[in-house]
Amino acid sequence: MFGIGKKRDRELEAAVEELVRADTVAFGGVGIAGTLLPVTEAYRRVEAALAEDPDGIRVQLDRVLDEGTPAGRVYAATLLERVDPPAARAAWARLGDDPAEFGTFTGCVMGRTTLRDHARERLSRD
Repeated sequence: MFGIGKKRDRELEAAVEELVRADTVAFGGVGIAGTLLPVTEAYRRVEAALAEDPDGIRVQLDRVLDEGTPAGRVYAATLLERVDPPAARAAWARLGDDPAEFGTFTGCVMGRTTLRDHARERLSRD
């Protein structure tokens, strides 16, 4: 699928699937112990693969943007910023109309937000 080795392809495929069904966005460790959520580990695995196969990963990011949960789409748009900033900006603009909610985690603080609010905040950084 990705062309970087069967075992790594399976691991990346599993990581992409984790992003597709993500329910929480957490880019770092959570809780007092700073534990990484499985979805954060999946995000990092896909992020690392961008250097090896940006075109193959790009196709998968587009799939997550189309098929993913609200949290999954946040992960995909964030990763897209690394390989195609104009496409990422367009993705954030599309997500800026979506009122769907998702969970967030920053350290020990758990919260909720909407795609609309998160996308607008991302777009305001430019």
